[in-house]
Amino acid sequence: MQGSANLNVMVKAARKAGRSLVKDFQEVENLQVSAKSAGDFVSRADIAAKKIIKEELTEARPTYGWLGEESDPVAGQDPTRRWIVDPLDGTTNFLHGLPHWAVSIALEHKGQIVAGVVFDASKDELFVAEKGKGAWMNDRRIRVSDRHRMIESIYATGLPFAGRSDLPATLSDLAQVLPACAGVRRWGAASLDLAYVAAGRYDGFWERSLNIWDIAAGLILAREAGALVEGIAKNTKPEDTGDILCATEVQFEQFSRIIRT
Repeated sequence: MQGSANLNVMVKAARKAGRSLVKDFQEVENLQVSAKSAGDFVSRADIAAKKIIKEELTEARPTYGWLGEESDPVAGQDPTRRWIVDPLDGTTNFLHGLPHWAVSIALEHKGQIVAGVVFDASKDELFVAEKGKGAWMNDRRIRVSDRHRMIESIYATGLPFAGRSDLPATLSDLAQVLPACAGVRRWGAASLDLAYVAAGRYDGFWERSLNIWDIAAGLILAREAGALVEGIAKNTKPEDTGDILCATEVQFEQFSRIIRT
């Protein structure tokens, strides 16, 4: 697609950080070290990617604010615009040598996400979207699936770990969703879950207790590809709550009714 100047800046930053992460990812499988040492290595890779992205974005747009996982928020001179960044979404996958992780960059303008980039560097899949201009993967327009029946559809979610308090709610969700569909996937990177809904690979996605940088870029991808996105609780937005419910327009009513039971 012919992107705006801001989108071009975002793509350049994502690709540069992605190249750095791929190089580090190739070393992860070769590390014969303790879990702590491997974790430290991945933390350094994450921080290096953040540094690359921040330098690229700040050089191009020095007045914009910044919100990201690995750093304190920065209020820009322009109070209407800020970058929302996750330099490595899917850190646990990265740590374990699983090639399913992404660089996620979004641009917020006056409280609305107006552009997003999700770069799956290990597969060289670049997902981009701008408000009103559709969603794209590697220069190909993407749309949500047209499956009408849940029993033929696949959904994605996140499973709580390490004693998170939303485990009972998620188990209840699964008890309702699994009998009604063709499968549920948990691949460990929310930005890619939303990108896959946009590309028609998944028919829906839901998860609780996410951070805005986990989903910001994915939100505009899904919406521009034709998905409906709301908070899990009625009349809420995932940008505010971190709880997200996303599905194709033809399935949203049925899917949301099951999750909201």
